[in-house]
Amino acid sequence: QVQLVESGGGLVQAGGSLRLSCAASGRTFTSYGMGWFRQAPGKEREFVAAISSGGGRTQYADSVKGRFTISRDNAKNTVYLQMNSLKPEDTAVYYCAAQPIVRYNTGNYGRLTAYDYWGQGTQVTVSS
Repeated sequence: QVQLVESGGGLVQAGGSLRLSCAASGRTFTSYGMGWFRQAPGKEREFVAAISSGGGRTQYADSVKGRFTISRDNAKNTVYLQMNSLKPEDTAVYYCAAQPIVRYNTGNYGRLTAYDYWGQGTQVTVSS
């Protein structure tokens, strides 16, 4: 089992920045590829970003490329999402998720059902 706890959400004006954190506990953190997803009201949960176990490979949705940066600190069992130049359309509940690295390495980083563990989510609201 892996437990994931997100933090760092809040209310920010358009153009501002936030950094989300996701602290993991349980099994070996480096055994997992990590992802961030988001879900806006009335919409399906969507992929935002993902990172390999060692942090050397990252993937982004087109909508956040160039504005968001995913990173991880394996010594702290934590994955981060730095969000810059925020837009009102970034408003959503943000979730972190973990999947076994063997599965992640087959290219399933963007697929919700590939992830075994999910956090409870943290709200991000961007005002215009």
